[in-house]
Amino acid sequence: MSYEFSNLKDINIVYEKSIASRSATLVDFPTSLNSELKDYLREQGITKLYSHQSEMFIKAKEGQNIVITTSTASGKTLSFLLPILNEILANPSTRALLIYPTKALASDQARAMLPIVEYFGSYKVKIGVYDGDTPVNERVRIRSSANLILTNPEMLNSSFLANHSKNGFNHILKNLKFVVIDELHSYRGAFGSHLSNLFKRLKRLCDYYSSSPQFLCSSATINNPLELAENICGKSFVLIDNDGSPSSEKNYHFVLPPMQKNEMYPVPIISIASALIEELVVKKQNFIAFCKSRRA
Repeated sequence: MSYEFSNLKDINIVYEKSIASRSATLVDFPTSLNSELKDYLREQGITKLYSHQSEMFIKAKEGQNIVITTSTASGKTLSFLLPILNEILANPSTRALLIYPTKALASDQARAMLPIVEYFGSYKVKIGVYDGDTPVNERVRIRSSANLILTNPEMLNSSFLANHSKNGFNHILKNLKFVVIDELHSYRGAFGSHLSNLFKRLKRLCDYYSSSPQFLCSSATINNPLELAENICGKSFVLIDNDGSPSSEKNYHFVLPPMQKNEMYPVPIISIASALIEELVVKKQNFIAFCKSRRA
C-alpha cells in the first residue's frame, strides 16, 4: 500500500535533531608505514590519513587488539587494511582472516579490494573469498596462497576449524597474524554466542600451531563496543572512537507512523520510507537507506 504526503510534517515526526558539520582531522603517514603502501595511497589520491586511521595503524603495530566505531563511510576498511598490508608486504607468508556476517558483504568487500591486488600484483597480495559458493579449484588456490581470506562464521566452523590438520588449513592457522571482524554489532544474542564459541576453538588451534593473531574489529556506534569485542573474542581490547573524517550537517527525524484511514493500525513504516526516499531523490538530497531484505 502506498502512502502519499505533501511535506515532512505529514509523516508525523515526533523528534528532530541537527548535528553540526565537522571538518576532517588529517595527519601525515606514520613513519613505519611501508613506502610501497605510501606510494599506493598517493596514487589513489590519498596524501594524508584521517586521525583515526593513523591511530589504528600505530596501535595495531604495537600488537593491540582494536575495535573501531567511527561513523559510516569514515574509512574503517582502510583503517584495518593498512596494518595488515604493511605486514604482508614485509612477510608474504602472513595470513589474515576477514570475517563478515554475510556472503554478500564479503563479496562486496573483495571487489573493493581489487585495486590493491592490481597495484601490488598477485605475487605479493592475494585475495580470496572462501564461502559455500567458492569453486573447488578456487578453494585450493586460497588455502595455498591467499594472504587475505574473506569468509563468514559458518565457513570458519565447517571448513577451517573442522579440517585444521589437512588441505592447507594448517598452513593458514600457523601463519595467522590477523583476524578481522566487520560489522561486530551484528553478532548479538545466539549469533554472538556462536561466534564466541568459534573463537574459543580458534584460540586452542592457534595455540597448537604456535600462532597468536591480533583481532581488529569494526562496528557501528554502540554503547558497549569494548565489552562486546572482549566477550566475543576472549581478549582485551582498546577502543578507537575519535572520528577524524569530515561530516556535513545531519538532520535526524524520528517518525511515528500515522494511523491508516478508517483502520485501527498504523501505516507500514516501509511504505513511508519508500515515499520519503522518492521525495528525497526528486529534491536531490543526500541520504542513506538501510533495510533487512532484498525485497525491501
